Amino acid sequence: MTAPEYDPFARGRFPVGVRTISAPDRARGRVFGCEIWYPARSGDAGQAAGPGERREAAAQPGEHPLIVFSHYAGGSRRSATFLCTHLASHGYAVAALDHSEVVAPELAGRDGETESARAARIDAVIASRVPDVRFLLDHLLDGGAAGTGLDETKVGLDETQIGLVGHSFGGWTALAAPETEPRVRAVVALAPGGSSRPRPGVLPLALTFAWGRDVPVLYLAAADDTPIPLDGVRELYRRTPGRKRMFILLRADHQHFVDDVEGEHEAVRAMSFPGDAAWMPAAMRPAAELCTGEQAHVFVRGLTLSHLDAAVRRLDAAARFLAGDVVGELTARGVEATTHRP
Repeated sequence: MTAPEYDPFARGRFPVGVRTISAPDRARGRVFGCEIWYPARSGDAGQAAGPGERREAAAQPGEHPLIVFSHYAGGSRRSATFLCTHLASHGYAVAALDHSEVVAPELAGRDGETESARAARIDAVIASRVPDVRFLLDHLLDGGAAGTGLDETKVGLDETQIGLVGHSFGGWTALAAPETEPRVRAVVALAPGGSSRPRPGVLPLALTFAWGRDVPVLYLAAADDTPIPLDGVRELYRRTPGRKRMFILLRADHQHFVDDVEGEHEAVRAMSFPGDAAWMPAAMRPAAELCTGEQAHVFVRGLTLSHLDAAVRRLDAAARFLAGDVVGELTARGVEATTHRP
């Protein structure tokens, strides 16, 4: 079992503050809604914001490692608060924005859209993702947050300790960013897109992995992922240069990386998808046949934190944990998982 001094599955020692800010990108004419989760001072009387969160809370003093979270296509910056608050409780500042396809009217689909217009729009959506991440980093680290409200929390950020976490399209975003963003020290890709053979209706994403340096990557995949099959994630793992690990959550689908796993999964099963994606809902197993949302959250929280602790903070205890019997640790917590070894 895990040594008592290091348990990445347990909630951290800090209460969590949360701040919503508006970040204007004048160069692209867009305004991004952003959420910042951070370690707050104990006993702060901030207004409750959500489970484990306190708004208007004073931050813990000092500089904190910065993690940027990137959501799935058309999603929300608050799609994985279970993970963002967990990281913040362990001393990280976590930032997420609503990506361009959510906030830019010109990237929204339109009735009667031609195939060529749709293809051009999708290309523009894809092209906006990494610039969104780079804009957010600049905004937070280069003084752009002054006057938006972030400065009022007095959250210190360590620009030498930066990681990216993303789910689905956001996982692709996290893997694509290191090519042009040298500040990134580590990546966690949750069921990422980007394989060479995407399923029908899934975004046609490409990755070069031309990073020019070692960026440690953790892949977390779902064994029964409908839109992002396990073989596609294994392909990305094989192509990833440098240090990498991959764990697979058994009896899990694509929505096992968001807040309301069962609700989101069943909502997708009830949807009618247009065009090439019409096959998807019928191919999904009922949530009752899959692992629970809480089991999935244990898997994602613990492994994401341990990877960031090892790669961003360079904590020896985290490295030892990951080199040990991680699957056994998960089994002891009621989570069925396996590790991928080439």
